[in-house]
Amino acid sequence: QEEEYINIESDLHENKCDSVDDHQPHLKGHLEKKYDKVCEFCKKYKTRIHHVIYGIFTTGYLSVVIAACSINFRRALPLFIFTVLAIFFICWDFLIAKYEDRISAFFSPGERYLEKQWFWLKWVLCAALILTIICWLIFNTIKQGPRHLISFGGLVLYVLFMFIFSKYPARVAWRPVFSGIGIQFILGLLILRTKVGFDVFNWLGIQIQTFLEYSDTGAKFVFGEKYTDHFFAFKVLPIVVFFSTVMSMLYHVGFMQWLIGKVGWIMQIFMGTTPVESLVAAGNIFVGQTESPLLVRPYLPHITKSELHAVMTAGFSTIAGSVLGAYISFGVSASHLLTASVMSAPASLAMSKLFWPETEKPTVTLRSGLQMAKSESKNLLEAASQGASSSILLVANIVVNLISFLALLAFLDSALSWVGNLFDYPQLNFENICAYVFMPFSFMMGVDWEDSFIVGGLLGYKTFFNEFVAYERLSKLIHNREKGGSMYINGIKQYMSVHSEVIATYALCGFANFGSLGLVIGSLTSLAPSKKEEISDSAFRAMIAGTVACFMTACVAGMLTVSGLEVPCHILLGNAFNSTDFPTNSTELFKCCQQLFNSVNHSQEIFTGGNYSLSSWKGCCHTLHQPAFHCT
Repeated sequence: QEEEYINIESDLHENKCDSVDDHQPHLKGHLEKKYDKVCEFCKKYKTRIHHVIYGIFTTGYLSVVIAACSINFRRALPLFIFTVLAIFFICWDFLIAKYEDRISAFFSPGERYLEKQWFWLKWVLCAALILTIICWLIFNTIKQGPRHLISFGGLVLYVLFMFIFSKYPARVAWRPVFSGIGIQFILGLLILRTKVGFDVFNWLGIQIQTFLEYSDTGAKFVFGEKYTDHFFAFKVLPIVVFFSTVMSMLYHVGFMQWLIGKVGWIMQIFMGTTPVESLVAAGNIFVGQTESPLLVRPYLPHITKSELHAVMTAGFSTIAGSVLGAYISFGVSASHLLTASVMSAPASLAMSKLFWPETEKPTVTLRSGLQMAKSESKNLLEAASQGASSSILLVANIVVNLISFLALLAFLDSALSWVGNLFDYPQLNFENICAYVFMPFSFMMGVDWEDSFIVGGLLGYKTFFNEFVAYERLSKLIHNREKGGSMYINGIKQYMSVHSEVIATYALCGFANFGSLGLVIGSLTSLAPSKKEEISDSAFRAMIAGTVACFMTACVAGMLTVSGLEVPCHILLGNAFNSTDFPTNSTELFKCCQQLFNSVNHSQEIFTGGNYSLSSWKGCCHTLHQPAFHCT
């Protein structure tokens, strides 16, 4: 105790001496003075120093781009395009931030003139638009055939259907409706009909597929060399984890907020929608239906019923980027999935404003300074870790839903088969029932009549279970077609035409199902408890609007998709005339037979065999009743 007392006394004495020294002026050394001067200089010229550093990095980057382009411009073309776009948007943001008032003042006379002349100008624009559509339909029908007219008719019928069952039909504002459909059509025209647009999205799809394959490295390390033996668990689900991690990192650096803001601004300007619903619709292109409302979380308690309906509709009509990779791994076309995600965003706002028109005055406007939520991560590594951790719930949700839904589906099919057996119809199952219920909707989209029952069954799986089950069934049909086997086995069609596959891909690309209905109600109620009753009242209507938005995207794809013969004709004809199950009135069979005879008519040979067998020739002669020399 005496030693402890001495130590305490000595410590107190030392602390007292230190406190006395603190009050005395401290004499700084030479290095310390220099360090203080450097700190003061950096604080004084902080902005200029940042500009110099940015300039050095920018100069180095541009030097690399120029060097890469000079060595091989074709190989460096993606880097060059990316650089040009980055420079354009950086300059755009700089000009808007610094000269926004001057730019607005410059364009204000034109805006006032349009407002004065808008009464007659809108009728001129409508007449020009209708005339353009009629001319396009005529020329497209002459070139591609009448099949695309069915998709156009389906698009019109869906709009009419939504108008008839609208909440307030007399209060519909038609600008968002027609603008949304117009943007959807223009996007589809650029992507599906122009070579540049198709090549760009095809290239993006290939790059995404390549990028997602890097998840195989982690899967192989964790699950071993034979991880592909359990394809879904160890191949597909790691893609969800990897994509979630990347999205979290992009969100942390601010890229996702910037991109979503730009897309939302474009839709707001052209469609006249409010900032909240425009941003959420743009966000749903990249993130899920529960994540996108987080972008505007502070404003959710103050939005109108129509805006709330639009927020939910946007979530139902698109899919999340994290599960997009999973569907691509199934074998579904990456370019078509990307196109569907982009096209469905304006369609969701159009259908939402038609199905639940705005009857209140929105309180959150552009002038109120809408700000998106920022990432809570402190650094990039923490953002990556949080993204991977947050995917655990998503992966678990996918796994348990698939296990339960597939088990329930098997039980349901067994029960229905037992009931059907009582009436000598053991083929009765859930898919058959859905095929008859949804067949008219699939045919209205432009699906071939022979494939409309198959697509109807897929729509049933998607609506009553989820889109994972539907895409898994669609991938089997795609693989069957690529193998080129018999199209019919025991009278059951084994695969569809590519045209029908494309339309099905667009129609299934959304979260509109009964499982997601409960998820959306729960997540939005937690974000805006004061809107609980309104959320519950409008959720089911939003699911219907989201479903119809996906169907409209499929109609536009059906109008614009141009696909050649999917299976080589010599394989299809061989399967057709060597099998008793293949129907003689198949449209693919007629096309192949016509192509065969056209090739003969332009040939100098008496009999052009090639890959075609004698049975194929005999079958085509019998099918088309050709009186040509080759048949006699």
